[in-house]
Amino acid sequence: MNCEECGKRPATLHLTKIVNGEKTEYHICEACAKEKGDFMSDFNNFSIHNILAGLLNFDPMTKNNSASSGVNQGTTQAKPQRCETCGLTYAQFSKSGRFGCSDCYQAFGNRLDPLFRRIHGNTTHYGKVPERTGGQIKIRKELDQLKASLQQFVASEEFEKAAEIRDRIRDLEQKIANS
Repeated sequence: MNCEECGKRPATLHLTKIVNGEKTEYHICEACAKEKGDFMSDFNNFSIHNILAGLLNFDPMTKNNSASSGVNQGTTQAKPQRCETCGLTYAQFSKSGRFGCSDCYQAFGNRLDPLFRRIHGNTTHYGKVPERTGGQIKIRKELDQLKASLQQFVASEEFEKAAEIRDRIRDLEQKIANS
């Protein structure tokens, strides 16, 4: 596809703009994009960091965001939440979209759960287990789920269902012991 502006060079920049449900596509070459700086002004503010900041309810343009800058409702300022290992603040993470170290997950954990829930739909990862090597793992996973169900049934005083679950747990435990 050739550039819509000059018609000479191949279009390397493909932009789609949707405003009020109206879709407009632009296909231009790099040289024309540089010449038409005003053409690009609508797209200059696009950044993956701005998208992440929006998901985190953090406005990167505002420094007085009480949810992320550590500002209390009163007149005193609290210290911003900071990772003990690398010193990264939550506000810095919101702007960059990157953690400084692996300990940042623990340092900002209480604020990450809502983000993960919005992005992934859950805060726990349930991955797949390979068929040929996952026999024991699948049984142990099922055991954990059954034990949780057993506790729920006992708590709600549904003892007949709890007994069925208990028997299934015993069968699975014996299966593990025999293999």
